[in-house]
Amino acid sequence: MRHSTPLPVDANDKPVIWTVSVSRLSDLFRDITLEYDDLATIEPIKLGFDEAARHIRERMDTERCDAVIAAGSNAAYLKGRLSVPVVIARFSGFDVMQALARARRVSERIGIITYQEKLPELTEFAATFGFDVAQRTYATEEDARAQINDLKAAGIKAIVGAGLITDLAEEAGLTGVFVYSATSIRDAFDNALEMARLTQLESNRHRVRGAVVTDTLRAKHGINDLRGDSQAMEALRQSVVLYAKSAATVLIQGETGCGKELVAQAIHRESPRTLGQNRPFVAVNCGAIAESLLESELFGHEEGAFTGARRGGHAGLFEAANRGTLFLDEIGEMPLTLQTRLLRVLEEREVVRVGGTRPIPINVRIISATHCDLEQRVREGRFRADLFYRLAVLRLTLAPLRARPEDIPTLAEWSLKNALASLGARPHPNLHAEMQACAPLLQRYDWPGNVRELRNLTERLALYLAAEPLQALTPAFALSVAPELASASSAVPSPIPSTLPAPLRPVEGASAVLARFHGNREAAAAHLGISRTTLWRKLRAEGQRD
Repeated sequence: MRHSTPLPVDANDKPVIWTVSVSRLSDLFRDITLEYDDLATIEPIKLGFDEAARHIRERMDTERCDAVIAAGSNAAYLKGRLSVPVVIARFSGFDVMQALARARRVSERIGIITYQEKLPELTEFAATFGFDVAQRTYATEEDARAQINDLKAAGIKAIVGAGLITDLAEEAGLTGVFVYSATSIRDAFDNALEMARLTQLESNRHRVRGAVVTDTLRAKHGINDLRGDSQAMEALRQSVVLYAKSAATVLIQGETGCGKELVAQAIHRESPRTLGQNRPFVAVNCGAIAESLLESELFGHEEGAFTGARRGGHAGLFEAANRGTLFLDEIGEMPLTLQTRLLRVLEEREVVRVGGTRPIPINVRIISATHCDLEQRVREGRFRADLFYRLAVLRLTLAPLRARPEDIPTLAEWSLKNALASLGARPHPNLHAEMQACAPLLQRYDWPGNVRELRNLTERLALYLAAEPLQALTPAFALSVAPELASASSAVPSPIPSTLPAPLRPVEGASAVLARFHGNREAAAAHLGISRTTLWRKLRAEGQRD
């Protein structure tokens, strides 16, 4: 049944689908998206491989996505790195025949390059219909380039393949024939729509209600999301791998914004108990909810246990996290009365609901986190000593961002790229060099909010950079957007205060951008997001001639 049969659904209930491509497949995705507007909320992500995976994982912290559509090597890469279902767009045999027919108009000899596996039926087809076809496979972009150069050296002038292959073929001066058809992409959209609906049903079935609980029971981040090349981050990643092998409790200590929950998710994801088995990861902030409600959320309650108790009772978070991980954030804020109950659950490995008498066996790993000094709270009598030692069998202390300044430029660049992508803007080729120029300014700042504050700042920068593509990322510009950075550095002069937003202040012109790219008009136009003709007009308006 085709996609046009179902009736439109309410916007709030629409499945959310993201398409991922950096090649000409993006145009086909865009065209087909218009046909599905009434059935799903569809958004393109013009990133690939590692950048796409990190961007999607980052956004899924706060946004919903029910399915991802990608193709070829990009899809294969994403499929093993995302918790959201990845639907692979596949070309059909008919697509291949049509593409070969188009290629034959250009050249008697044709090359076809596919990802990892050859098309076994192609040999018989080529022999039957008299096609001279050289079939190759690739695994990486470098491999694809090598295959294309080899075919070019053999005298082949037309190459059939997916977006990456046709782009590289044309880059090599050959004719690239795109293999995907609109029909095949519609099939992928239909499959994604069905997958998204199943994801919604599963999510609704397992959703735990309450504002302090994560929106799904999955850990979205893994060890690859612990970014940084400093010695502190390398030691942290090694500890995560080591601690994941144990079922013992873990206490994570660190300042606000250091990424304590991200580390907890990485331990969960790396654990042999949960690896590949989709075990639940449930998080609760112990300091964000009243004591009476926290008790019910953690341990559950029986029907009639208190005024407003849910009919039929309610399973608590310990039960929801059974056979998985329960992450207790801000454990230092837990009231003493609940500390006693928590200690008993840890010792007995069973929970009794509020208002109940029946013990319920549980198998849950506890990972807790705090920004405060728990040992000091123990000395002050505000935290039970026996619970502290029960929670802190394994300990991790996260270094604040100011203690690992060498990681700051890399983190800032990665975060800025993600922020630009979420706004539909592309980072320009000179971004790495510009970020290195800003590095001393960023490294002198104390970052009291740590990585979270850095991410917030890059989102602010991205907003201004996306609004004015001509603007270069310079220390002065960074200070104008984030004046708090000036408090840490007397070496960098503060900008003149302005009541105007950054995009309305003077920026470098098209001729300056052209100079930055050493006269390369194609690169300058790509950086500005305009055509070469528009660039020429801007240059002419500024008085520069060809």
